[in-house]
Amino acid sequence: MKTGKPLQELAAQIKREKFEKRDFLATTTKLEYAAIGDRGAIRLNANGDSVEAYPTEHCLGQICSRVGIPKQYADRMRGQNLELLATNVNWWFKQNPKRQMLRTLVNGQHTARAFLSDRYRPLDNYDLAEAVIPRLFAAGCEVKSSEITETRMYIQAVTPKMELDLNELRRKHGAHASTVNIKEIDPVQAGVVISNSEVGAGSIRVEPMLYRLVCLNGLITAQAIRKYHVGRRNSDFAELDAAAEYFSDATRQLDDKAFWAKVCDVVNGVFDTERFAGLADKFAQTGAVTLASPADAVEEVSNRFQLNETETKGVLDHLIEGGDRSLFGLVNAVTRTASDVENYDRAVEMERIGGEIIELPQNLWSKN
Repeated sequence: MKTGKPLQELAAQIKREKFEKRDFLATTTKLEYAAIGDRGAIRLNANGDSVEAYPTEHCLGQICSRVGIPKQYADRMRGQNLELLATNVNWWFKQNPKRQMLRTLVNGQHTARAFLSDRYRPLDNYDLAEAVIPRLFAAGCEVKSSEITETRMYIQAVTPKMELDLNELRRKHGAHASTVNIKEIDPVQAGVVISNSEVGAGSIRVEPMLYRLVCLNGLITAQAIRKYHVGRRNSDFAELDAAAEYFSDATRQLDDKAFWAKVCDVVNGVFDTERFAGLADKFAQTGAVTLASPADAVEEVSNRFQLNETETKGVLDHLIEGGDRSLFGLVNAVTRTASDVENYDRAVEMERIGGEIIELPQNLWSKN
């Protein structure tokens, strides 16, 4: 599992950003993309307040997608003629007007972090953390890793109250205990990965995780819940063609309260004894599947899940170093590589890939 922020640091950032957020609703005819700096800036006037917000790479990609400019071509214009990109964006803003939500942070400067549909329903990190962290502590969880990237927030937590021995489970399925184990037992604990995007990079996710103590690897299993940020169209303004700052209304707060209660129920469901035992057993079964060719197995994983060259080499190296030529060894090589990946978003995705592998037909790995 990749090391991230301590929970206290994550909490401080979430709390700080809660008060730094400003969201605007505006028709694109009221917006201007200005050729400033490396990524330009979005200008608007909201209720007499002039705003100049500088987009993140993610936000700029959303702007380009909205006006139909391929991001690769936009990057070429940025590198050679930012004025040309601004001319293109502004022309399409006016040619095809549409109401959008602009999400910003006031953090020294105005940062434009997302350019979204006016139907986007903010489900923010502060509210999610406020709802689920007490439930995690009540379940006896320890937060092992957390992070806020440009696009998502992550909380990865495990509970020592729910633990099984993988060696015992593997023997039950006719597999030998892992050859890399230097201890008599190979404990695995129940865990959960909770993630959210405030900037339109996907839904809220609550995913069960298995946490192997021998190597501190996390394996994300079948997904428990997804909630997309789509709601009613935000059009309750006197002048629909003007820009306006978006504030939460009482009705949405009531809807959100009910939703967060459902999320907490799902988090509680992750720590179900039978669910955990079933997931651990499925993981252990992979120890009975001998790889026909470790190199071919790594190539299959690389092609199927689009690993890059560095990731592929990392998986192969960890598989060889581990000395376990079973599917169990391959899964652990993938989740171990997650710790080496520089990008936290990608590290979590590698943990998911480990979980997806154990769902594939076992004869895929044992055939000659």
